Amino acid sequence: MSELNPNELARQCAETMFANDACSQHLGLEIESVSPGEAVMTMRVQPWMLNGHGSIQGGILFTFADAAFAFACNGYNKVTIGQGCTIDYLKPAFNGEFLRARARELHRGGRTGTYDVVLENEAGETLALFRGRSYQVKGSILKEEHHD
Repeated sequence: MSELNPNELARQCAETMFANDACSQHLGLEIESVSPGEAVMTMRVQPWMLNGHGSIQGGILFTFADAAFAFACNGYNKVTIGQGCTIDYLKPAFNGEFLRARARELHRGGRTGTYDVVLENEAGETLALFRGRSYQVKGSILKEEHHD
């Protein structure tokens, strides 16, 4: 594979992962931007995502944050999985609202990393705070190209 700059590598890793990410596609998640250790994703709250109180179901917010975490920690072309995570819900979101998840790397060393994801509504208000711990396993996201 020809040498890619870090931003291009992160973009190609995200495109490859997203093409195979049926869950994110089904939820209508979109990648707004990606760079090494960072990802910004967006989504619009749909009626089927609401709970019995009329606000977005917490599991949907968790999945949204987890997706942004995955794209942030997999931008180095090393298969990286979630080792553990927590989420704090601060404010509800409602049908039709446009949401943004901003994931950023706090630390990466050896095989582990720590990432924070801030979920916001379109007014920029924080809805939830997510912290994920990653673990790098064997394998790469992009296939090696061999030229004769």
